[in-house]
Amino acid sequence: MIRFCLISLVFLLSISSLLYESSSSSIINPSKVKQISWKPRAFVYQGFLTEEECDHLISIAKSELKRSYVADNESGKSKLSEVRTSSGMFIKKAKDPIVAGIEDKIAHWTFLPKENGEDMQVLRYEHGQKYEPHYDYFADKVNIARGGHRYATVLMYLSDVGKGGETVFPSAEQESPRRKSSTSDDDLSECARKGVAVKPKKGDALLFFSLSPNAIPDPISLHAGCPVIEGEKWSATKWIHVDSFDKILGASGNCTDENPNCDRWAALGECTRNAEYMVGTPELPGYCRRSCRLC
Repeated sequence: MIRFCLISLVFLLSISSLLYESSSSSIINPSKVKQISWKPRAFVYQGFLTEEECDHLISIAKSELKRSYVADNESGKSKLSEVRTSSGMFIKKAKDPIVAGIEDKIAHWTFLPKENGEDMQVLRYEHGQKYEPHYDYFADKVNIARGGHRYATVLMYLSDVGKGGETVFPSAEQESPRRKSSTSDDDLSECARKGVAVKPKKGDALLFFSLSPNAIPDPISLHAGCPVIEGEKWSATKWIHVDSFDKILGASGNCTDENPNCDRWAALGECTRNAEYMVGTPELPGYCRRSCRLC
């Protein structure tokens, strides 16, 4: 009887341990977060992903990599460009328990809804490959029609890089001449020394905001991926919009309110000041057409 009780106790403890590990995988530890810039708002979470999570994302992506595209500023369509020379692919949301767990962690860290995020994009940068300075918010009306502007970006580093491959913010405001990066200048490439920079470290994640707190695009959020000089760089990006990215455009008709704040925003005059979001066009309807008295 005693032996049976001991065996049962060991079994229950094992199950409890597994349940704890599963439930704690999305727990955020603020002590691991370091602010690297206030203008733009940018933070690094050290050890955000486990080694197993990093390797899992790479294993999914390896067989499906294709040359990366950029969005055309006029048409909003994807196109090849020498501005971005990496290879990548998208992993659908909740593809498996590990991917779903990572998405949970992102939501808990950013305090932003999972439905506002795009599918995760995994990228590989080989020797000499880079992403020249660019913004994550859009300059065209096509892309902001679904979910609005990209509000925040979570860039997760899936591998260490021998040299180069840093993420740099060339327009970032410096708090002091010495505070130029998250690492010493000796560890940085020439590209990374041109602003506030983050050196890729496996498991770390960079969170930065492309819009200011009043939802206006922040030009200081200009950033670049420096050329890889030694080794290979793997990363995973989660772009998060100001509204749901999961809803199907036009599924509920062209004359509805799709945000509970529409009435209040309309009363404040946003139908005129922010017509692109509130009203839109017949081809790209806005989010608050009913409150703006279009029907």
